[in-house]
Order: sequence, then C-alpha cells, then structure tokens
Amino acid sequence: MGSKPSVLIITGNGLNCEAESQAAWERSGAVVRLIHLNDLLASAAILQDHQALMFIGGFSYGDHMGSGLVMGLRIRNALRAELSRFIESGGLILGVCNGFQVMIKIGLLPGLDGDYFSQRLALMQNDSGHFRNDWVELKFESNSPCVFTRGLDEMSLPIRHGEGKVFTPDRRVIEQVEKAGCVACRYTHPETGEPTNQFPWNPNGSQHAIAGLCDPSGRVFGLMPHPEAYLLPENHPAWSFDRLTGGLPRERLGLQLFRNAVDYMCGSG
Repeated sequence: MGSKPSVLIITGNGLNCEAESQAAWERSGAVVRLIHLNDLLASAAILQDHQALMFIGGFSYGDHMGSGLVMGLRIRNALRAELSRFIESGGLILGVCNGFQVMIKIGLLPGLDGDYFSQRLALMQNDSGHFRNDWVELKFESNSPCVFTRGLDEMSLPIRHGEGKVFTPDRRVIEQVEKAGCVACRYTHPETGEPTNQFPWNPNGSQHAIAGLCDPSGRVFGLMPHPEAYLLPENHPAWSFDRLTGGLPRERLGLQLFRNAVDYMCGSG
C-alpha cells in the first residue's frame, strides 16, 4: 500500500474521544499525530504535514455557549489561511459529533460554492430537549461524493448529544445541499429502512433526517453519530445475540468509514 497516510487529530479543552479515534485510523492503516488545539494554533503550518485532519467528539469548552461555538470561532479566526490551503491541496477532513458541530460553526460544512468560512446551517438542541445516548440506524446516500461513505449502504452507530438537529430556516440552502449531494447519510426507521423524522429513530429532529454532511468535493465530512465507537462487533449492544444468529457483517462497522478514507489517500479509493 506504500507509505502510510498521516492524520492529525486535535485534542484538548474538553475533547475526549482521541483514544478511540486514533485506534480507528491506525486500524485502517494510517499513522496518527495528536495535537492540542493551543499547539496547533501556535504552529498552524503543521497542518500541511498531514493528509487528513480530524475534529473529534467531546464537549469542547464545556459547550457552555453552544456546542462547538468557542472552538469553531478560535479555529476560523486563527487557522483560516492554513485550512484553505489544506483543502485546496486535497486534504481530507472528518468531524464527529462535537467535531461536526465545530465544522458547521466554522462553515467547513456544507462548503457550498467553495465557501468554507460562512456558516450556512445550525446544529440546534434536540427536539426532545434532552441529551440522547442511544444507537441509531443510518442509510448512506449512493449519490453523495463523500469519500468516507463510498460503497456503504446501511450501518448502526451510537449517538450521544444534546444538540444535533441540522436546521436552517432558508429552504434554498437545504435545496442546494440536496442538489449538490452534500447529504451523506440520514437517520432511518429500523423497520422500513427509510429516512424518518420520528423520534427516537431520528434522535434530534434533524431536517430531512440528516445525520451527516459532506462538501461538494466529498473530502470534507462530518456526522453526529460516532463511527470511532464501533470498531469491533463486540462494541454493539446486541453483539452476543448477533453472534448466535450469524453475526453482523464486518463492512457495517464504523471502522469502514476510516478504511475508505485511508484507501482514498493511498490512491486506491
């Protein structure tokens, strides 16, 4: 496969998913460097030494001013030039949960018309008004250019968030997002397999049942569910039952999203 691609994972300030995120990338064939946000802001050019960047889950700055807001503002103000250069050079960016929220606040998603620094969408409080810790069913959109979701159909993934509702009052923005194929995955009903706004299958009331978005290039991707928390069949709450009945297909593990990205970076995607 040649030299392993290098992934930079931002840590610190309340973020707490670095161990499982690092394991996901390394199991997929990448090498990982962890860097505290303050260190990255002080040496922004480090970003160019890597092929992928990950915004992980957790509660950056305690999310006291809204999920991802403070981290998003710091990054947009200090890293705009380096992020632009990184995206233009073909780098991949992944954001999970709080990382997705940060990317929305920065404007990296949906990245319409090549504008990665204007916020077009919001991730609002769940319609239930409560933090939700559960598993959801996802369906990946075959017409999406998303590098991370290529060849995937359905997947179960865990969610744990209080603010995950994708929302905009501007229907034109949602129409642009849909037309550009920026919806990479949606929440579905487990019985029908169809996108749903019904709670608890759609855990937050997201418009158009959106669970994850990519930019029009497919190289910038964020989602609320946690693929890094489903690296082994035993991570699933029904793993013992599934083992007795034949087991879950390994291609449905969250690990596959990372493998797709590594394959792409290695030139085989």
